[in-house]
Amino acid sequence: MTHTPASPPATPQPSPPNALVRIRTALPTLRPAEQRVAAAVLDDPAGVSERSISRLAEQCSTSEATVLRFCRAVGFRGYPEMRIALARDVTRQEAASLHGPLDGTINDTDDLRTIVAKITANDAQAIDDTVATLDLDALEQAVQAVTTARRIDIYGAGASGIVAEDLHQKLRRIGLAASGVADVHAALTSAALLTAGDVAVAISHAGTTTDTIDVLRVAKQTGATTIAVTNVPRSPLTEQADHVLLTAARETTFRSGAMASRIAQLAVIDCLFVGVAHRRYQGTLAALDKTRAALQTRRVPLRRRG
Repeated sequence: MTHTPASPPATPQPSPPNALVRIRTALPTLRPAEQRVAAAVLDDPAGVSERSISRLAEQCSTSEATVLRFCRAVGFRGYPEMRIALARDVTRQEAASLHGPLDGTINDTDDLRTIVAKITANDAQAIDDTVATLDLDALEQAVQAVTTARRIDIYGAGASGIVAEDLHQKLRRIGLAASGVADVHAALTSAALLTAGDVAVAISHAGTTTDTIDVLRVAKQTGATTIAVTNVPRSPLTEQADHVLLTAARETTFRSGAMASRIAQLAVIDCLFVGVAHRRYQGTLAALDKTRAALQTRRVPLRRRG
Protein backbone atom coordinates (compact mmCIF):
# COMPACT_ATOMS: atom_id res chain seq x y z
CA MET A 1 0.00 0.00 0.00
CA THR A 2 1.46 3.30 -1.04
CA HIS A 3 1.24 6.36 1.10
CA THR A 4 0.92 9.78 -0.40
CA PRO A 5 3.30 12.09 1.42
CA ALA A 6 1.55 14.78 3.36
CA SER A 7 1.70 18.21 1.81
CA PRO A 8 3.73 20.74 3.78
CA PRO A 9 1.61 23.22 5.71
CA ALA A 10 0.78 26.30 3.71
CA THR A 11 2.75 29.38 4.62
CA PRO A 12 0.42 32.09 5.95
CA GLN A 13 0.21 34.94 3.50
CA PRO A 14 -0.44 38.52 4.63
CA SER A 15 -3.69 39.99 3.41
CA PRO A 16 -3.43 42.74 0.79
CA PRO A 17 -3.27 46.26 2.19
CA ASN A 18 -6.73 47.75 2.56
CA ALA A 19 -7.88 50.90 0.86
CA LEU A 20 -7.88 53.08 3.97
CA VAL A 21 -4.28 52.13 4.79
CA ARG A 22 -3.23 52.99 1.23
CA ILE A 23 -4.95 56.37 1.40
CA ARG A 24 -3.63 57.34 4.84
CA THR A 25 -0.11 56.34 3.80
CA ALA A 26 -0.20 58.32 0.56
CA LEU A 27 -1.98 61.38 2.00
CA PRO A 28 1.09 63.59 2.65
CA THR A 29 2.29 63.21 -0.95
CA LEU A 30 -1.01 63.95 -2.71
CA ARG A 31 -1.84 67.21 -4.49
CA PRO A 32 -4.24 69.59 -2.68
CA ALA A 33 -7.29 68.59 -4.76
CA GLU A 34 -6.45 64.90 -4.30
CA GLN A 35 -6.09 65.47 -0.56
CA ARG A 36 -9.65 66.81 -0.49
CA VAL A 37 -10.81 63.57 -2.09
CA ALA A 38 -8.73 61.55 0.38
CA ALA A 39 -10.25 63.45 3.32
CA ALA A 40 -13.76 62.75 2.05
CA VAL A 41 -13.02 59.04 1.67
CA LEU A 42 -11.38 58.70 5.08
CA ASP A 43 -14.22 60.66 6.74
CA ASP A 44 -16.99 58.46 5.26
CA PRO A 45 -15.68 55.31 3.53
CA ALA A 46 -19.07 53.60 3.70
CA GLY A 47 -20.79 56.52 1.99
CA VAL A 48 -18.14 56.87 -0.70
CA SER A 49 -18.32 53.14 -1.46
CA GLU A 50 -21.94 53.74 -2.56
CA ARG A 51 -21.31 57.06 -4.33
CA SER A 52 -20.72 57.65 -8.03
CA ILE A 53 -17.51 59.30 -9.20
CA SER A 54 -19.42 62.39 -10.31
CA ARG A 55 -21.06 62.80 -6.88
CA LEU A 56 -17.72 62.45 -5.09
CA ALA A 57 -16.09 64.96 -7.45
CA GLU A 58 -18.91 67.44 -6.81
CA GLN A 59 -18.64 66.93 -3.04
CA CYS A 60 -14.90 67.68 -3.16
CA SER A 61 -15.27 70.67 -5.54
CA THR A 62 -13.09 69.01 -8.14
CA SER A 63 -13.31 67.06 -11.38
CA GLU A 64 -13.88 63.38 -12.16
CA ALA A 65 -10.39 63.34 -13.71
CA THR A 66 -8.91 64.42 -10.35
CA VAL A 67 -10.80 61.66 -8.54
CA LEU A 68 -9.44 59.16 -11.06
CA ARG A 69 -5.88 60.48 -10.58
CA PHE A 70 -6.38 60.12 -6.83
CA CYS A 71 -7.44 56.48 -7.24
CA ARG A 72 -4.34 55.71 -9.28
CA ALA A 73 -2.09 57.63 -6.87
CA VAL A 74 -3.18 55.36 -4.01
CA GLY A 75 -2.71 52.17 -6.01
CA PHE A 76 -6.04 51.42 -7.70
CA ARG A 77 -6.66 51.00 -11.42
CA GLY A 78 -9.81 53.07 -11.26
CA TYR A 79 -12.77 54.26 -9.23
CA PRO A 80 -14.82 51.01 -9.31
CA GLU A 81 -11.89 49.05 -7.87
CA MET A 82 -11.53 51.56 -5.04
CA ARG A 83 -15.26 51.44 -4.23
CA ILE A 84 -15.13 47.65 -3.94
CA ALA A 85 -12.06 47.85 -1.69
CA LEU A 86 -13.76 50.47 0.51
CA ALA A 87 -16.87 48.32 0.87
CA ARG A 88 -14.66 45.40 1.92
CA ASP A 89 -12.85 47.61 4.46
CA VAL A 90 -16.12 48.85 5.94
CA THR A 91 -17.36 45.27 6.38
CA ARG A 92 -14.06 44.30 8.04
CA GLN A 93 -14.20 47.29 10.38
CA GLU A 94 -17.81 46.58 11.38
CA ALA A 95 -16.88 42.99 12.24
CA ALA A 96 -13.79 44.06 14.19
CA SER A 97 -15.70 46.74 16.12
CA LEU A 98 -17.74 43.99 17.77
CA HIS A 99 -14.58 42.95 19.66
CA GLY A 100 -13.37 46.35 20.81
CA PRO A 101 -12.80 50.01 19.92
CA LEU A 102 -11.28 50.76 16.51
CA ASP A 103 -10.84 54.51 16.90
CA GLY A 104 -7.60 55.40 18.66
CA THR A 105 -8.68 58.94 19.49
CA ILE A 106 -8.23 59.63 23.20
CA ASN A 107 -10.96 61.87 24.61
CA ASP A 108 -10.74 63.89 27.81
CA THR A 109 -13.72 61.95 29.19
CA ASP A 110 -12.14 58.49 28.68
CA ASP A 111 -11.42 56.46 31.79
CA LEU A 112 -8.22 54.41 32.13
CA ARG A 113 -9.90 51.17 31.04
CA THR A 114 -11.08 52.81 27.81
CA ILE A 115 -7.66 54.37 27.18
CA VAL A 116 -5.97 50.97 27.57
CA ALA A 117 -8.48 49.36 25.19
CA LYS A 118 -7.97 52.07 22.57
CA ILE A 119 -4.19 52.01 22.77
CA THR A 120 -3.91 48.23 22.53
CA ALA A 121 -6.42 48.06 19.67
CA ASN A 122 -4.56 50.82 17.81
CA ASP A 123 -1.19 49.12 18.31
CA ALA A 124 -2.54 45.77 17.15
CA GLN A 125 -4.09 47.43 14.09
CA ALA A 126 -0.77 49.13 13.30
CA ILE A 127 0.99 45.76 13.25
CA ASP A 128 -1.73 44.12 11.14
CA ASP A 129 -1.69 46.97 8.61
CA THR A 130 2.11 47.02 8.51
CA VAL A 131 2.29 43.29 7.80
CA ALA A 132 -0.21 43.76 4.97
CA THR A 133 1.77 46.70 3.56
CA LEU A 134 5.29 45.27 3.91
CA ASP A 135 6.94 44.48 0.56
CA LEU A 136 8.45 41.02 1.04
CA ASP A 137 10.72 41.42 -2.00
CA ALA A 138 12.15 44.62 -0.52
CA LEU A 139 12.53 42.89 2.85
CA GLU A 140 14.35 39.98 1.20
CA GLN A 141 16.78 42.35 -0.48
CA ALA A 142 17.32 44.27 2.76
CA VAL A 143 17.98 41.03 4.66
CA GLN A 144 20.53 39.95 2.05
CA ALA A 145 22.29 43.32 2.13
CA VAL A 146 22.56 43.38 5.94
CA THR A 147 23.63 39.74 6.13
CA THR A 148 26.59 40.26 3.80
CA ALA A 149 27.52 43.80 4.89
CA ARG A 150 30.98 44.64 6.15
CA ARG A 151 29.47 47.29 8.40
CA ILE A 152 25.94 48.52 9.20
CA ASP A 153 25.13 52.10 10.26
CA ILE A 154 21.67 52.73 11.71
CA TYR A 155 20.20 56.24 11.97
CA GLY A 156 17.10 57.71 13.60
CA ALA A 157 16.08 60.83 15.52
CA GLY A 158 13.80 61.12 18.53
CA ALA A 159 11.51 58.10 18.97
CA SER A 160 12.86 56.60 15.73
CA GLY A 161 16.31 56.82 17.32
CA ILE A 162 15.10 54.46 20.06
CA VAL A 163 14.06 51.97 17.37
CA ALA A 164 17.43 52.42 15.66
CA GLU A 165 19.19 51.58 18.93
CA ASP A 166 17.05 48.45 19.27
CA LEU A 167 18.20 47.18 15.86
CA HIS A 168 21.78 48.15 16.71
CA GLN A 169 21.91 46.06 19.88
CA LYS A 170 20.18 43.10 18.21
CA LEU A 171 22.66 42.97 15.33
CA ARG A 172 25.65 43.47 17.62
CA ARG A 173 24.49 40.58 19.80
CA ILE A 174 24.70 38.13 16.88
CA GLY A 175 28.17 39.31 15.94
CA LEU A 176 27.56 41.88 13.20
CA ALA A 177 29.52 45.14 13.00
CA ALA A 178 26.58 47.48 13.59
CA SER A 179 26.57 51.04 14.92
CA GLY A 180 23.61 53.09 16.12
CA VAL A 181 24.42 56.78 15.74
CA ALA A 182 22.03 59.34 17.26
CA ASP A 183 24.03 62.59 17.11
CA VAL A 184 23.74 64.06 13.60
CA HIS A 185 27.37 65.23 13.46
CA ALA A 186 28.63 61.79 14.46
CA ALA A 187 26.18 60.17 12.05
CA LEU A 188 27.35 62.32 9.12
CA THR A 189 30.97 61.53 9.96
CA SER A 190 30.24 57.83 10.16
CA ALA A 191 28.18 57.82 6.94
CA ALA A 192 30.96 59.57 5.01
CA LEU A 193 33.29 56.65 5.80
CA LEU A 194 31.01 53.92 4.50
CA THR A 195 31.92 51.98 1.36
CA ALA A 196 30.18 49.95 -1.32
CA GLY A 197 30.30 46.90 0.96
CA ASP A 198 28.37 48.61 3.76
CA VAL A 199 24.71 49.21 4.62
CA ALA A 200 22.98 52.28 6.04
CA VAL A 201 19.53 51.93 7.64
CA ALA A 202 17.49 55.10 8.28
CA ILE A 203 14.29 55.12 10.33
CA SER A 204 11.75 57.97 10.18
CA HIS A 205 7.96 57.79 10.53
CA ALA A 206 7.14 60.66 8.15
CA GLY A 207 10.35 60.44 6.13
CA THR A 208 10.84 64.21 6.42
CA THR A 209 13.34 64.50 9.30
CA THR A 210 16.23 66.47 7.80
CA ASP A 211 18.88 64.92 10.05
CA THR A 212 17.98 61.41 8.92
CA ILE A 213 17.55 62.38 5.26
CA ASP A 214 20.92 64.15 5.08
CA VAL A 215 22.78 61.27 6.68
CA LEU A 216 21.23 58.69 4.34
CA ARG A 217 22.10 60.92 1.37
CA VAL A 218 25.74 60.99 2.42
CA ALA A 219 25.72 57.20 2.87
CA LYS A 220 24.23 56.73 -0.59
CA GLN A 221 26.92 58.92 -2.13
CA THR A 222 29.62 56.60 -0.74
CA GLY A 223 28.10 53.66 -2.63
CA ALA A 224 26.69 51.97 0.47
CA THR A 225 23.36 50.13 0.20
CA THR A 226 20.66 52.32 1.75
CA ILE A 227 17.49 51.12 3.50
CA ALA A 228 14.60 53.31 4.69
CA VAL A 229 11.96 52.33 7.26
CA THR A 230 9.12 54.84 7.00
CA ASN A 231 5.35 55.28 6.90
CA VAL A 232 5.33 57.37 3.71
CA PRO A 233 6.28 55.66 0.42
CA ARG A 234 7.01 58.83 -1.54
CA SER A 235 9.00 60.97 0.87
CA PRO A 236 12.38 62.75 0.82
CA LEU A 237 13.83 59.83 2.79
CA THR A 238 12.75 57.16 0.30
CA GLU A 239 14.40 59.15 -2.50
CA GLN A 240 17.74 58.26 -0.88
CA ALA A 241 16.89 54.58 -0.31
CA ASP A 242 17.71 51.54 -2.41
CA HIS A 243 15.18 49.49 -0.42
CA VAL A 244 12.05 50.80 1.34
CA LEU A 245 10.33 48.98 4.20
CA LEU A 246 6.94 50.56 4.87
CA THR A 247 5.03 50.77 8.11
CA ALA A 248 1.32 51.58 8.26
CA ALA A 249 0.66 53.18 11.64
CA ARG A 250 -2.23 55.47 12.47
CA GLU A 251 -1.33 57.60 15.47
CA THR A 252 -3.66 58.36 18.37
CA THR A 253 -4.42 61.79 19.82
CA PHE A 254 -0.99 62.20 21.40
CA ARG A 255 1.04 61.99 18.17
CA SER A 256 4.17 63.48 19.75
CA GLY A 257 4.32 60.37 21.92
CA ALA A 258 5.06 58.33 18.78
CA MET A 259 3.13 55.32 20.03
CA ALA A 260 1.66 53.24 17.20
CA SER A 261 4.42 54.39 14.82
CA ARG A 262 7.08 53.04 17.18
CA ILE A 263 5.26 49.69 17.50
CA ALA A 264 5.02 49.40 13.71
CA GLN A 265 8.70 50.29 13.27
CA LEU A 266 9.72 47.70 15.85
CA ALA A 267 7.68 45.05 14.01
CA VAL A 268 9.53 45.80 10.76
CA ILE A 269 12.88 45.87 12.56
CA ASP A 270 12.15 42.50 14.14
CA CYS A 271 11.31 41.02 10.71
CA LEU A 272 14.58 42.38 9.31
CA PHE A 273 16.63 41.14 12.27
CA VAL A 274 15.13 37.64 12.36
CA GLY A 275 15.58 37.36 8.59
CA VAL A 276 19.28 38.16 9.02
CA ALA A 277 19.65 35.89 12.06
CA HIS A 278 18.03 33.02 10.15
CA ARG A 279 20.46 33.43 7.25
CA ARG A 280 23.30 33.03 9.76
CA TYR A 281 21.53 30.28 11.71
CA GLN A 282 24.44 28.39 13.29
CA GLY A 283 26.50 31.54 13.77
CA THR A 284 23.52 33.24 15.38
CA LEU A 285 23.00 30.43 17.87
CA ALA A 286 26.70 30.40 18.76
CA ALA A 287 26.77 34.18 19.23
CA LEU A 288 23.63 34.15 21.38
CA ASP A 289 25.13 31.42 23.58
CA LYS A 290 28.33 33.42 24.04
CA THR A 291 26.57 36.68 24.82
CA ARG A 292 24.09 34.95 27.12
CA ALA A 293 26.98 33.42 29.08
CA ALA A 294 28.74 36.80 29.30
CA LEU A 295 25.59 38.45 30.67
CA GLN A 296 24.79 35.67 33.13
CA THR A 297 27.26 37.10 35.68
CA ARG A 298 25.18 40.29 35.78
CA ARG A 299 22.04 38.50 36.98
CA VAL A 300 20.99 38.01 40.58
CA PRO A 301 19.64 34.47 41.31
CA LEU A 302 15.95 34.35 42.17
CA ARG A 303 15.17 33.14 45.67
CA ARG A 304 12.83 30.19 45.93
CA ARG A 305 9.71 30.60 48.03
CA GLY A 306 9.07 28.48 51.06
